[in-house]
Amino acid sequence: MSNSIFDRAQMSARYIRENAPTAIDLAIVLGSGLGAFAETLANAIVIPYEEIPDFARSTVEGHEGRLVIGKLENKTIAVMQGRFHYYEGYSLEEVTLPIRTFGLLGVKNLILTNAAGGINPNFQPGALMLISDHINFMFQSPLRGNHDDRLGARFPDMTEVYSREYQRIAQRCASELGIRLESGVYLAMQGPNYETPAEIRMMRVLGGDAVGMSTVPEAIVAKQMGLHVLGISLISNAAAGMLDQPINHVEVMEAGARVAEQFIALLKKIISQI
Repeated sequence: MSNSIFDRAQMSARYIRENAPTAIDLAIVLGSGLGAFAETLANAIVIPYEEIPDFARSTVEGHEGRLVIGKLENKTIAVMQGRFHYYEGYSLEEVTLPIRTFGLLGVKNLILTNAAGGINPNFQPGALMLISDHINFMFQSPLRGNHDDRLGARFPDMTEVYSREYQRIAQRCASELGIRLESGVYLAMQGPNYETPAEIRMMRVLGGDAVGMSTVPEAIVAKQMGLHVLGISLISNAAAGMLDQPINHVEVMEAGARVAEQFIALLKKIISQI
């Protein structure tokens, strides 16, 4: 394995370029239960993660573990059908290597999606939430360690991680489709255990609207590399203590299945306009 993260991402990018030799206009990371979108691409090339040098393996139900590259709305789209998580035991370098790879492939636009627990009491399970900002409660940064100028600035500005222009486009697309699109702050925890009711109460005080176990490291790396980022959360369940019932991964998957058609329609429309 190469020593530097740049070299490792270069190797991954080279392999993808050899197997899908076309410029990629936009990349999407699909969260738990949202993988059906990848099936809508035309002329798809499917590359299992285990074939891509230095890519980790997805070990979580609802994450297929493959890169799908195909056509949609006259654009070439690279879709991660499943992601890697910090809680699976991977380092944040490993978790974010695909984003580094996209950056080195010349990708400028990135859509990050996830399934999240609703903290905002106004958000119903099955709702879609535009990520306006985030709070990093993983207490780790993927930029920690040796710095390589080829990957971007050492101290990247995080004032606007999620493109305001793309948020406006997404809201307009949702309105045209008659889809209610919430907006809020995503709070990332390490996981894999769900949060306690006391932790959720704390998050509400701090301004969190939804909580999950991904996305933030990817968004930080994407911002460092100059990608334009749009984030969308599926509110798959009410967070701990919001309702008097336990939380489980099954309802996350079920929520994804319920909103799949709506989610796909929204993504297609957004892609057509960015």
